Amino acid sequence: MRVFAPLARLASGWASDVVIEIDAQGTIEGIEPSSARGDAASLAGPVIPGMPNAHSHVFQRAIAGGTERRAGSADDFWTWREKMYAVLAAIDPPAFEAIAAATYVDMLRGGYTSVAEFHYLHNDRDGTPYANRAELAERVIAAAQTAGIALTLLPVLYQTSDFGGAAPTFGQRRFVMPTDAFLDLIRSLDRTTKDDPLVRIGVAPHSLRAVTPDALAAIVHFVDDYDPRAPIHMHIAEQEREVEACVAWSGRRPIAWLLERFAVDRRWCLVHATHADPDEVRGIAQSGSVASLCPTTEANLGDGVFPMPAYLASGGTFAVGTDSNVALSASDEIRFIEYVQRLVTRRRNVLAHSVGSVGERLYVDATRGGAQALAQPVGAISVGARADLVVLDGADPLIATAGREELLDTYIFAVGAAAVRDVMVGGRWVIRERAHAQDARITRAYTRALQSLRETLTPDAVSNGLHQA
Repeated sequence: MRVFAPLARLASGWASDVVIEIDAQGTIEGIEPSSARGDAASLAGPVIPGMPNAHSHVFQRAIAGGTERRAGSADDFWTWREKMYAVLAAIDPPAFEAIAAATYVDMLRGGYTSVAEFHYLHNDRDGTPYANRAELAERVIAAAQTAGIALTLLPVLYQTSDFGGAAPTFGQRRFVMPTDAFLDLIRSLDRTTKDDPLVRIGVAPHSLRAVTPDALAAIVHFVDDYDPRAPIHMHIAEQEREVEACVAWSGRRPIAWLLERFAVDRRWCLVHATHADPDEVRGIAQSGSVASLCPTTEANLGDGVFPMPAYLASGGTFAVGTDSNVALSASDEIRFIEYVQRLVTRRRNVLAHSVGSVGERLYVDATRGGAQALAQPVGAISVGARADLVVLDGADPLIATAGREELLDTYIFAVGAAAVRDVMVGGRWVIRERAHAQDARITRAYTRALQSLRETLTPDAVSNGLHQA
C-alpha cells in the first residue's frame, strides 16, 4: 500500500507531500518526502502517529457518568472505588466483551491506535474461577480484534487489600488469583496470541498494597526468565492515603520502596505516581521507566497533580492513559496535562521547551513514551515502525489554516477529537470518515449490555453493594 499525505509529522519532524509505503504486514517500509503523489492513495488531511493508550480498565466505561452523585459528607477515590465494585459484580462475559469492543472503537475515534489493558477482572461473579481461567482475558482480546485496535494485554495479579498482606475484601472477589495460576495464565495467553502482530502480553502486579513483596518478586523473576522484554505495569502512589499506609507498613514511601528493592528499568510503567516527592521524581526519571499519567481520571477521582515540570526537567519519560475511561480522547489527556499545570503555576505553556510549541512537545513525547510502555513498534512515523496513523480533517477550518508549527497545538487545544477523521492500525483502515465498519452491531451489543447493568447504578443497589463490600 502507498498513501500520500499532504503533511506528515515524521520522526524527524514535519514534512510535506509525503508518500508512505506500507508492506503486507502493516509495517512502514519507505517514506518519501517532497514527492509526487503518483499511484498513492491521497489522504484527507495532515497525518500524525497514533497515540498509544498506556493505561485502561475497559470495563469501567460502563459506569462513566454514573458515579457523579454525592452521597454523604465525604466523597473521594475510596468511596468511588466501592461504587465501582458494586457495579462490576454484575458484569458477565458477553457484557464485558460488548463494553470493551465499543470502548475500543471510541478510543480509535479519539486518536488512540493501541492500548495497554490493565486487566484485573478474572473471576466469576461469586469469586470462583471460570472453568477457563482466561475467559475474560480472551474477551478483551476478542474485543480488541473486533475494534481493530492494537493491544498490550496486562493480566493483573491482585491478592491482598492493603499493605502487610491484609485479606481481600468481598468487593475484590473477582480479582484474586494465586500466583501459580497467574503465571499459568500468562503462559497460556502468550501461546494463543503469539501469531497476532497486534497483541502483546505483559504483566501487572496491581500495586504494593495488592501484592506481597514475595509475590512481586516471583512475577519479576518469572518475566526475567520467560520474556525479558515484556512490559511490567504497576499502580503506585495514586492516593495520599496509600502513601501514608506504605510509610506505616515499611517506613518508606511506595516509589522509594520499589526503587530500592527492584531493578526498575525501561520495562516498567509506573501508573499515576501522583504523590512522588522530589527524590522519587528523580528516581523514576533516572530508572528509564515510564510514568503513565491519566489526568482526566486523576481529576475525576480527585487524586492530585503529578509534579510534571520537575519530572520533565529530570529527563523523565511519560505516557498518557484513559484509566477509568470516563473520557476517550488522546487530545483531552494531553491538554489536561498542560492545563492543570497552568492552574497550579498561574502561567501559560508551562511544559513547552524554552522555545516552541507545548502541544508538539507533549504529543511527540507521549507517543514515544507510550510505545515504550506498550512494548510495541509504534509512536512515530518512521521506517520499521508499524503503520498506526491518524489523519486529521483537512477540511476543518482551524486545521486547514494552521501552520505546521502550530498544527498539533490546534488539534490538542482547539479542535480535539473532532479533528480525527481516519485511523489506520497496522496498515489497515479501522476508522474512515469517523465511522467504523461494525458500528451498528457493536453499538447494539453495547447498549444491551449497559441496559442490563443500569439497575446496579440505582441508589439501593449501590448501597447494598457497599454494605457487602
